[in-house]
Amino acid sequence: MEDVLPTHHRIFHGDPQELRAARDWTRAALNGHPHADDAALIVTELGTNALTHTASGEPAGTFRITLTTSELITVIAVTDSGGTSTAPEIQQPSGNATHGRGLGIVDTLADNVMVYGDSAGRTITAELRLPTGLPKPAPCYTHPGGQQC
Repeated sequence: MEDVLPTHHRIFHGDPQELRAARDWTRAALNGHPHADDAALIVTELGTNALTHTASGEPAGTFRITLTTSELITVIAVTDSGGTSTAPEIQQPSGNATHGRGLGIVDTLADNVMVYGDSAGRTITAELRLPTGLPKPAPCYTHPGGQQC
């Protein structure tokens, strides 16, 4: 019999008010796990990006959160509703810019960040590992033309 890691899924409506519900749900699902606060911040940033930059933010839009946990790793995946041809990327905004820091925050908090999908919908996955002394891998992004790592 195969071991199955605890996994939690939930779909949230495309309303900015749902970001708080997503954050609270993440903390409750992780229930005292050492990564609970960082995971909640990552969910907030990725959920905000989904609402701001994709069809997830439209009246009928949604975004999906999947949390998978073990003793050594927490994997957070946020899937948007698509509707944009622009691939997510880490930006270097000016000091007075009011946008553009979300994916950079996620990349700083996470041990690994991956982007999958295309204009029909993307999933951004962030991995939080308990310290092992191994170096942090480079971010990995997939694009319609192939994977760039």
